[in-house]
Amino acid sequence: MVTKEKLTRINELARIAKNGELTDEEKSEQKALREEYIEAFRKTFKKQLESIELVD
Repeated sequence: MVTKEKLTRINELARIAKNGELTDEEKSEQKALREEYIEAFRKTFKKQLESIELVD
């Protein structure tokens, strides 16, 4: 699960990248956090889709 702190860090790294250059360490951290976020999003989205019940 992606916590509020992790989302804050993702956004912080994005601001740093927009205003300048990330270090290699920051780039790898950003990549890992983004992958974790995307994985969590996909799991949640899939559960939502699976819970949809079509009524005819």
